[in-house]
Amino acid sequence: MSMQRIVGVMLLLFLIQGTLFYWFVPSSMVGRIVPHFTLAFVLFAGLYRGRHSALILGMAFGLLQDLAFYGRIIGIHSFTMGLVGYMTGLLLERRKSTLLMALTMIGMSTLVYDTIVYFIYRVFRLTSETYEWALSQHMVPSLFLQLLFSLAVYVPARRWFEGSFVAKTEEEET
Repeated sequence: MSMQRIVGVMLLLFLIQGTLFYWFVPSSMVGRIVPHFTLAFVLFAGLYRGRHSALILGMAFGLLQDLAFYGRIIGIHSFTMGLVGYMTGLLLERRKSTLLMALTMIGMSTLVYDTIVYFIYRVFRLTSETYEWALSQHMVPSLFLQLLFSLAVYVPARRWFEGSFVAKTEEEET
């Protein structure tokens, strides 16, 4: 699948994570679970397309997330999503990624993403909660949702990202 279509799918996921998702979550969990569906696709881009694609997608969709949802400080999610996507792509640059490796990297990257955002908010005094409270109340429930989503879309995402990368590589060789 071409990168334009992948961006279209990510825009659709961005709309779903900000609107439709909260209709299906119980009202007691609405403040606790934060979906990061676009982050999952940024991490898939890092795993299967390359670190530079993940960096660009992460910065673009992080900025979109900053503008749409978190207007207090612009750029936190853009910086963090780009950084986490780049680092994921850098760590697994020369390795073939299996399902277990991909889910492990997505889980760790999601925790790193949430931790960096928490500490930036803590530095600018936008939160007064402890890290342990944020970890147990927000990060871990969101992590389980992220892993379930990543498991559900693993096969199509891998085909989309690897297919677009293989086609581009074969065109460059000829």
